Amino acid sequence: MTAGVTLGRRAVTPGRRAATAGGRARPWLYLLPAAAVLVPLFGYPVYMLGLLSVFDYRQAQVSGGQPSTFVGFANYATLLGDGRFWEVLLQTVGFAAALVLATLAAGAALAVLMTRTGPVPRTLLSLAALGAWAAPAMTGSTVWMFLFDADLGLVNQVLGLDGFNWFYDRWVTFAVVGATIVWHSFPLVMLTLYAGIQAIPASVLEAAALDGASAWHSFWKVIVPMLRPLVTIVVIQSVIWDFKVFTQIYVMTNGGGVAGQNTVLNVYAYQTAFGSSEYGLGSAIAVVMTLVLLAFTLVYIRALRRGGEGL
Repeated sequence: MTAGVTLGRRAVTPGRRAATAGGRARPWLYLLPAAAVLVPLFGYPVYMLGLLSVFDYRQAQVSGGQPSTFVGFANYATLLGDGRFWEVLLQTVGFAAALVLATLAAGAALAVLMTRTGPVPRTLLSLAALGAWAAPAMTGSTVWMFLFDADLGLVNQVLGLDGFNWFYDRWVTFAVVGATIVWHSFPLVMLTLYAGIQAIPASVLEAAALDGASAWHSFWKVIVPMLRPLVTIVVIQSVIWDFKVFTQIYVMTNGGGVAGQNTVLNVYAYQTAFGSSEYGLGSAIAVVMTLVLLAFTLVYIRALRRGGEGL
């Protein structure tokens, strides 16, 4: 009798199984140092957020005037029964989806452009993109507000729209704020995809050209499939950043726009927690945001794995 189990034409011995298990566990061992720092750093705030969300925690409890009262899922029931919450949630999802698509389109187009320009234009474009990416959100929002100012803004002067208020209409406001967010976000997508394109062997693109593929077909049929792991990373990062956008909306719309028409979920949570002193309810909104982002990430990765991507 042999010492192992035959699987097809290959014998799987206990030693081979142990080596395979050790190989699978090795990547997790490499992650332990980072996990030792990140799990306490992010785990404790998330734990406290979930804890506050099941308590009636207001200004009286913060000041110590009254004890905290455990209310279970009452805060979540209040959210689910609040039409304003659903309105803001749907508005946030739509706004974030538009931002992700615009960021990916701008970043991918400029990444391809960088591969087709000379060293000097490529360097200038990289420096300009890094400047946009490095600018603080508060600073960038203030600059864009000045550019679109109704009286002194450069945009109105160039377009001849004297006195036009870009921050009055809901959709125009979302467009201006969205352009600001994309301006902050596209450099990471651009540089990430540019690095991925540079890593593609030139022989692959030459073979596609010899087969008669145009530049457009080479991009969609050759470059994009080879960049899918990188696209996955930038999509997930963009969704997380754009879904929880706060600074640009809060600064440029003065807390949510006219009658709160431009409120997104993160601003809504801030206003509920710190504006109305409903800290438990605000924590519940933040927990819902976290669960939505986690669900999207898991569903997206699972869909890619079913499609054959090695993630």
